[in-house]
Amino acid sequence: MLHDNQLRAAARAIYETVYPGEEWTPVNFEEAERYGTIHYRNAVAAAQNARTQLRNDAAGQMVLI
Repeated sequence: MLHDNQLRAAARAIYETVYPGEEWTPVNFEEAERYGTIHYRNAVAAAQNARTQLRNDAAGQMVLI
């Protein structure tokens, strides 16, 4: 994922929103990414799902125009 900057940025935004502080997860995004924590994997999965949904929505809009 280091090569997909948009996906990484989306995963970071999701991670920092869902896990806003130490009470939710003991490590920051970079450490979670390095260690592949479950919190990181969940944020990446959410970013991938969001990207798929946004692409599907965009494709559907293009057909209607």
